[in-house]
Amino acid sequence: MQAAARALVVVGCLLLIPVAALVTAAAKQRFADGPNRLFAGGPLVAGELHAGPEPDWRFVRDIETIELQLLDPPTSRRIWAAEHDGRLYVWSGYMGTAVGRLWKRWPAQAERDGRAVLRIAGKRYERRLVRIESGAILDGIGRAIQDKYPSQVTRAAVEAGDAWMFEAAPRQESAP
Repeated sequence: MQAAARALVVVGCLLLIPVAALVTAAAKQRFADGPNRLFAGGPLVAGELHAGPEPDWRFVRDIETIELQLLDPPTSRRIWAAEHDGRLYVWSGYMGTAVGRLWKRWPAQAERDGRAVLRIAGKRYERRLVRIESGAILDGIGRAIQDKYPSQVTRAAVEAGDAWMFEAAPRQESAP
């Protein structure tokens, strides 16, 4: 009986090693310049800040993921993005489930305060995330997303609240 208890203690200690490593890596990444593949990151500070006219967002069609940082809270993550009709869009699926809403907190944070910084191919863009909840525009955005990704985001999914869609619009200085 004593040998079994010791074996359980040893196994428990061995299991704590990778758990501690993951927790440490996640905490450390929160202070880094941007996210990595697994963990959210800190504020996006490196890279030239875009100034000038509105970009031609078609170049995003060839980019798999972008980095998105909200200003409140100042954390960043990797995310998919799509261009449609000269505008840039980001979205979050699984929002119609309790697990999705717990796992993905950034959409509710973006709805409260849409100020964001995007880093795409090393260049930063100040944007304002504006939620789109309905409308015919969602048909075109959904097609652009489905052409680029294995995502099934549709107008119906957005209008039902299962997916949250945001336009990454220009940030006006007077906007919060």
